[in-house]
Amino acid sequence: MEVLVFSTSVKEPRQVSRVKTLLTKIPTIAQWNFDLEDCDNILRIEANGLSPRFIESLLQKAGITCRELEY
Repeated sequence: MEVLVFSTSVKEPRQVSRVKTLLTKIPTIAQWNFDLEDCDNILRIEANGLSPRFIESLLQKAGITCRELEY
């Protein structure tokens, strides 16, 4: 299992709901969560064989800024 960490522009629960709709359709994602208390509005994803670029592109198409963070 791989953990991917992203900085996002998500700040509100309605935006989290929009992302939920996108992420729940991806079968390789085991878990995901947001930390909206963090200044980068962190999205963490646990998945197998998922490209960070795919997630960035998926969220950007939905109007959400998303950038992978190195940790």
